[in-house]
Amino acid sequence: MVSTSTLIGRRVASGHVERGGAEQGVNVSDIERMLSLAGGGVAALHGMSRGNLLTIALGGSLLYRAFSGHCPLYSALGVNTAPKHTPAARVPATEGFKVVRAITINRPADELYRLWRNLEDLPRFMSHLESVQVQGNRSHWVARGPAGMSVEWDAEIINEEADRLLAWRSLEGSRIATAGSVHFRPAPAGRGTEIVVTLKYDPPAGKLGAWLAWLFGEEPSLQVRDDLRRFKQMIEAEESPTTQGQPSCRQC
Repeated sequence: MVSTSTLIGRRVASGHVERGGAEQGVNVSDIERMLSLAGGGVAALHGMSRGNLLTIALGGSLLYRAFSGHCPLYSALGVNTAPKHTPAARVPATEGFKVVRAITINRPADELYRLWRNLEDLPRFMSHLESVQVQGNRSHWVARGPAGMSVEWDAEIINEEADRLLAWRSLEGSRIATAGSVHFRPAPAGRGTEIVVTLKYDPPAGKLGAWLAWLFGEEPSLQVRDDLRRFKQMIEAEESPTTQGQPSCRQC
C-alpha cells in the first residue's frame, strides 16, 4: 500500500497595506495569517488546558483570522494587506503538499467508480466533509477544519474516464487551493480494485497551517487513509461507517 506525505514547499509573500475592500473578504496577508495561526493555536490549547474561556475565545478569533483571511477591524478601517490579485487555486507543481494513498477493495472498478462519482454521497465515508453540493460540472464543498471551524471551497472536474479516473481542482478565487485524482485499477490476481488517491493542497497558512492542522487531528494524509478504510468497510461489509460504536443491527 502506498503511504506518502511529501512536503513540496511554498512561497510566502509579505504583502503590503492597501486601502479598499478585499476580494472574497480576504484582507490579511499570508505572513499575518501564519502569525495569527501560530498565536491562535497556542492560545486555544492553553485556554482549553486551563479552562479559560477568554483565552479560548481569543485563540478562536485568531484562528478565524488565519483560516478565513478576514479581519473585521481591517474591514472597518478599509485596510487590506492581502495581495492585489488572487492566484489561481490550482496548486502549482512547486508549491503546497502532496498526499498519495492506496487501498484494495474486493469490488469491481465500475461499481466503485459509480459510488465515488456521486460526489454528494462522499460525506458518508469522508468524516471531515460536512456536505458537497453538485451544480453541473462544478461543486461546492464544506469541510470541518481545525478547532471545529468550517472551510468552504468550489471545485470542478477536469478529467474523467468512466470506471478508471476522476480528477478535480478548486476554482480560481477559492480560499483553499487543492487538486486531486482517484484512479481505479484492477488488483493483481483478480482481488478486486486498487484505488489510488492523490491529493495536492495549499493550506491557508502554509507549512505552519499544516502542522497545526495535524495538531488538531485534521492532517490530510491521515484523513485520506481513514476515509479509504471507511469506504472499504462500507463497501465490503455493507455497513455504514456512521454505526461505529453503536449496537449492531444484526442483534435487532
